[in-house]
Amino acid sequence: MTDVTEVTEVTDKRRIGVYVCHCGGNISDHVNVKEVAESVAGEADVAVARTHLFACSDASQQEMIDEIKEKNLDGLVIASCSPKLHMYTFRAMAERAGMNPYEYVHVNLREQCSWVHSGDKVGATFKGINIVRAGVAKAALTHPLTPTRIETQQRVLVIGAGVAGMRAAISLADMGLAVYIIERESEPGGWASQVGRMGPVNQLGSEVVANLLTQIKKHDNIILYTNAELKAKSGHIGDFIATVRLRDKDDLSLNVGAIIVTTGFNPYEPRVGEYGWGMPGVVTLKDFRQMLLADDGPLTYNGKPVRDVGFIYCVGSRQEQSEECPHPNTHCSRFCCTATAFTGSLLHDFEKKHKQTINQYHLYRDVRTYGHLETVYTTARADGALFLRWDPKAPPRVEPGDGRLSIKAKDTLLGDEELDIGVDLVVLATGMTPRENDALNDVLKIPKSKDGFYNEIHIKLRPVETAIDGVCIAGTAQGPKSLSESVASSLAAVAKTGALLKKGFLNLEPLVAKIDTDKCIWCDECLKACPYGAIEKILCGDKEVALAIESSCKGEGACVPLCPHEAIVIEGFRDDQIMAMIDASLKETVTA
Repeated sequence: MTDVTEVTEVTDKRRIGVYVCHCGGNISDHVNVKEVAESVAGEADVAVARTHLFACSDASQQEMIDEIKEKNLDGLVIASCSPKLHMYTFRAMAERAGMNPYEYVHVNLREQCSWVHSGDKVGATFKGINIVRAGVAKAALTHPLTPTRIETQQRVLVIGAGVAGMRAAISLADMGLAVYIIERESEPGGWASQVGRMGPVNQLGSEVVANLLTQIKKHDNIILYTNAELKAKSGHIGDFIATVRLRDKDDLSLNVGAIIVTTGFNPYEPRVGEYGWGMPGVVTLKDFRQMLLADDGPLTYNGKPVRDVGFIYCVGSRQEQSEECPHPNTHCSRFCCTATAFTGSLLHDFEKKHKQTINQYHLYRDVRTYGHLETVYTTARADGALFLRWDPKAPPRVEPGDGRLSIKAKDTLLGDEELDIGVDLVVLATGMTPRENDALNDVLKIPKSKDGFYNEIHIKLRPVETAIDGVCIAGTAQGPKSLSESVASSLAAVAKTGALLKKGFLNLEPLVAKIDTDKCIWCDECLKACPYGAIEKILCGDKEVALAIESSCKGEGACVPLCPHEAIVIEGFRDDQIMAMIDASLKETVTA
């Protein structure tokens, strides 16, 4: 603990502790944290102001707990990094100290001050004093809040019966939770059942699917519905009502506590003419895998033996905007390089089995066989595959040749030498694109990334949770992944869902909308503004009014400014708190 500024007397009822974090230099290198603490020490209601090297460390937290108890503090302001990182850390710390956690105010002194004003320490310090003052003003007007406790249904809906969805269902069922899986196709398995052998384990995708399906059929806690789609969803985390449309049957109503979305991806569909697509002899990697899987003799195409095969990587991935491609897929599809290199080894094994010589040419932009998958690439090279690197500014061109196809490309590793490669087949390694699920999107309302895949809250801290409480995402619905990565994300979703439901109850955030029924006249403006469906109309006596459903409300606040009678407040962001923060931040400040 460093730089303490104590106030011996507090003139009002509140006793607020202010703790300013150095963040190991992330803040203190650009903001004079000692001056910030000294400046706010003179504010009314502040009982103590200190700095800490790392406020989030166990030692610092214990020091704060001890001081809260010793000085009988009833308000807390911590100026540190983003609340996304440590708001819940400090709430839990306040609760351990005997405080109501909602009397703690988090001030973001790193992302909102030091990092954006790193070249102006005086200015950053000035701003830091003002925003910490605003935090103190808000803390002075806080009051204890109590989370709402709700019971949770011990059932889960899994949308999508691919490998990720089935693996999630089995793990959830093993926890003792009841699981419903809905799959819109007539058969489960997704794309894994159609790609043949998968690298690097060299196992048939259909065998993986069959094994999972066997476990599902034997499990008493799992029910699988095929030809089924989610039609509607109501309710909230812990208690959803999902309406499922069954083909040629009556709709089904399922009461579940959580939802996991594992709807998979669509393979990229090349444009006509893109890398020769539409010409005889130009096929996708999936089509070529099926040809090898058939294994009905030496490889032929249109009755002619195949002697040369050209693989073109990054088809439909890492695209750049152009007249021909106005809406490019800028993302890397992650699995394509590994899958294509592994296909080269499968082709090598096919050659040996059928005593056929086939030359392989792998035309790549970059080889991204990351981690241990590098062995797939080195094995393909050892098996005789020839790898040629092309520049995205001059991608390969596929043209008809004399009874064959011609791939014209410049090899950057040979000084951009123009190559003309004659082949019998061109195999396009097509990438992943988001699944077309407009009806499902309308029901779930999960935010999407710029690439069009479902978006998690935070890629590192909350990697499978969505902005819709109780709804998780996994597998390639979230973005391009390998099979092992898809399974890993599905198990992460299982862990999160199990932690939510197994206790049998949830404590919901109390920082939600409150509606004054005396002022409300039910104009339905709040209903139209709420993106979470957290407003409903009720009868209060003989008067129609709005009710904020606490279990669905996210405290987003879009309803507040639209209410013509000022009948709505958001707990933790009341008008008196906001105005006090503005007044405090506009006070005259003198810095050293």
